[in-house]
Amino acid sequence: MSQTALGHDFLPDLDRKATQKAIEAALERYRLYKYLTLEEREATITASYELREGGRSNRTSDQTAEVAIYNVDSQDHRRRYCERIEKAVARLPRMERFLIEKRYMCEDAQYITDYHVYCFEFQPPVNKDTYAKIRWRAFYKLAFKLVEYKLLDLNNLVITDKRDGVQ
Repeated sequence: MSQTALGHDFLPDLDRKATQKAIEAALERYRLYKYLTLEEREATITASYELREGGRSNRTSDQTAEVAIYNVDSQDHRRRYCERIEKAVARLPRMERFLIEKRYMCEDAQYITDYHVYCFEFQPPVNKDTYAKIRWRAFYKLAFKLVEYKLLDLNNLVITDKRDGVQ
């Protein structure tokens, strides 16, 4: 297995396109959870006919409780997901964190281009190649952090050698 040395650890090489796609998808999900409000379910108050074949189901049906549990659990899931992403980004070095926050985590991220970030957000501005290096280092570190938080699957990101069948 080919490995990249960062500090004292040996980490596997990641497929750049797959990693970028996975991290951008995770950050898109973050924005959806963070900036879009969850429409809560409500219990119906009108009785409805429900055909029950085969006798009793031995299940008590409390629609109000099911709706309340769904509303609380889904909000809690969204909050925990956002907290994990924010925690992972907060552990990045300053420039990498700045890039991820400005380009991918703000509410208007879908309208902000890489060009805008490296020319106008960075002070002083950086060139395209430097921006690409900073972004890749941030994605690489985020990928491992999100794998640790069980938000990504590392097997989908590691480069595999197709000729030998060895990772």
